[in-house]
Amino acid sequence: MKALIYDAPENMGFREVPAPVPSFGEELIRVDAVGICGSDMHAYLGHDSRRPAPLILGHEAAGVITGGSRDGERVTINPLVTCGTCEACRGGRENLCEDRQIISMPPREGAFAQYVSMPPRNLVRVPDHVSLARSALAEPLAVSWHAARLGLEALDPIVPQSALVLGGGAIGVGAALALKAMGVENTLIVEPNDNRRSYLTQTCELAAVQAAEGQHALVVDAVGLAATRADASAHTRPGGVILHIGLGEDAGGLDIRRMTLQEITFIGTYTYTAEDFRATAQAIFDGRLGKLNWFETRPLAEGAGAFADIRKGQVMAPKIVLEPWA
Repeated sequence: MKALIYDAPENMGFREVPAPVPSFGEELIRVDAVGICGSDMHAYLGHDSRRPAPLILGHEAAGVITGGSRDGERVTINPLVTCGTCEACRGGRENLCEDRQIISMPPREGAFAQYVSMPPRNLVRVPDHVSLARSALAEPLAVSWHAARLGLEALDPIVPQSALVLGGGAIGVGAALALKAMGVENTLIVEPNDNRRSYLTQTCELAAVQAAEGQHALVVDAVGLAATRADASAHTRPGGVILHIGLGEDAGGLDIRRMTLQEITFIGTYTYTAEDFRATAQAIFDGRLGKLNWFETRPLAEGAGAFADIRKGQVMAPKIVLEPWA
């Protein structure tokens, strides 16, 4: 099969590799669409020791089951493979499973390829009226859905609901859409890039500003830099909640004194539960997350150029979806 392989920092190769052989009980999926994630970019830049070269990256995928009793079924893929038996898994918090694996991280190769194998429980059937390219957005949107759910559960009901999202990439856009689907109409995205901000307002029909303003019940940091954490600390209203998703920098920025005095809740949020993934997929299928027209598609063969363009800041769409069979 053909695959896009991370060979070294800022070096991606497109070549023939052996197709995966499914483990006992797993399904083989022909990958039709796979998105480029921020974590893929971290690996591409050499910033992620968990993803050593050479490695097939990519975990935001959808495709068609090939062979077996479910042959021909269109599915979107939950890339988190968990044990199913530990305390976290039994409690419905699979994202905290100590034995969790994710495709695109050893020992599992990723989905920037024509085929990938997965356990059946990780596959959600996609109805015929939904494209596989849009279905591939289920993974990043599930990250945002999980964060939005946690934030609303933690928010005191007496605090008026409004939200500020820091970062206009796919996770930030997803957070705004998830919050809207959950009833938070007053949501603002901070995006300093002028062209990206225009794209968000004109194509995504989302309210976007250049810099953070006002105070809000929920602040989502989808970037994770010291500067964005400082903004989150300053722009969360008393009794509000900070949802920290981004992993840009490890430390700095939080105003612990203000957070303590104003009883601001800080929640670090990582990936999603299996139920959150299913709920997100259903929200996509039902149209509750909008048009989902904020991505561009390119052939997987041109994936190296897509990574380079993202690196240069030349991509205005929040997401690039690669097509292995184009």
